[in-house]
Amino acid sequence: MDKRFKLQFQATSDGQLLRDAISKFGISKRGLTSIKYNGGALLVNGQERTVRHVLNRGDLITVFFPPEEFSEGLIIEHKDLAILYEDDAFLILDKPPFLNIIPSREHPTGSLANYIGGYFEEKGIHSTVHIVTRLDRDTSGIVCIAKHSHVHHLMGLQQKQSLINKQYEAIVHGHLKETEMSIEAPIGRKETSIIEREVRADGQYSHTDAKVVKRGYTKTMEPITHVRLKLHTGRTHQIRVHMAHIGHPLVGDELYGGSRKLFNRQALHCVFLELVHPLTGQQLRFTSEVPQPMSELLNN
Repeated sequence: MDKRFKLQFQATSDGQLLRDAISKFGISKRGLTSIKYNGGALLVNGQERTVRHVLNRGDLITVFFPPEEFSEGLIIEHKDLAILYEDDAFLILDKPPFLNIIPSREHPTGSLANYIGGYFEEKGIHSTVHIVTRLDRDTSGIVCIAKHSHVHHLMGLQQKQSLINKQYEAIVHGHLKETEMSIEAPIGRKETSIIEREVRADGQYSHTDAKVVKRGYTKTMEPITHVRLKLHTGRTHQIRVHMAHIGHPLVGDELYGGSRKLFNRQALHCVFLELVHPLTGQQLRFTSEVPQPMSELLNN
C-alpha cells in the first residue's frame, strides 16, 4: 500500500494542461520540483505524465507527494490525545495546560509534538509534525496540526490572508468599562528580555477584539472579568500583551502583571477555531469548553 500523501480528482474540461489543473491546489513550482525529483508522481488514469500533458474531461488525476519522515531528533512518545477532529489532512486537538507545543534543547521530551509523533507511529501515518496554530505552554484549548507539508503550506497562506478565525476566553483583573472594544497596538520584543513582548511604536501591527462575557468578583471581592477575544493578527503573546496594555492583565499571568493568587497559570483558553479546508473548500468550525477550574473563578 502506497503511504505517500495524495490528491485525487477528475478533469472538468478538455484541452487543459495538467499543470493548470493541479494549480487549484496551490502546488508551487518548488512543490512540483520536489514531486518530480524526490519520490512523488503525477498520474493521469494511472499513467505517469508530465505537467504539459493535455487532459480530457473525466480523466482521473492523482498527485503523489514525496514521502515524509519524522523530524530528525524528535523523540517519539506515547500519550492519549484529546482529538476533536481528524481526516487525511488535519488533526485538531484540545491541548491541556502546562504542555509545550514543541520540544526544546532543555526539554526534548514531554511536548505535544512528541506525543503526536507517537500517534502518527501508531496509526502508520508517514509524516513529520506540522504545527499550524500554536498556543503557549500554559494556555489550553484548540490547536491545528497538518499531516503533510503541502497542507501546512496551504494553511500558512490562509493565515497570511487572515482567513483563520481563532477566538479565546480569558479571565482578567479588574472590570472593563466598555462591553466591547478593539485594541490596535503594535507589539515588539522587549529589549531587556528574549521572552517578553510589549506595545512599542516600532512593533508589528497587532489587532485584538475584546467582548465582556461577565463581570464578577473573587472571594476577597477583587473585581475580575470574563472576556471573549478574537485575534485579527497572530503576534507572540498578543492577547496577554494587549490586555496588560489596557490595564487588565490576565489572572495568573505574572509575566505581564497578573497575580497567581487565584490561578496557577494565565487564565486563557482557545475556545473556537474556524478555517477553510484547503483541499475540499469546506468551512470547518471547532469549539472547546473552558476548563472548569478557570470557569469557576467567577463563581466563587
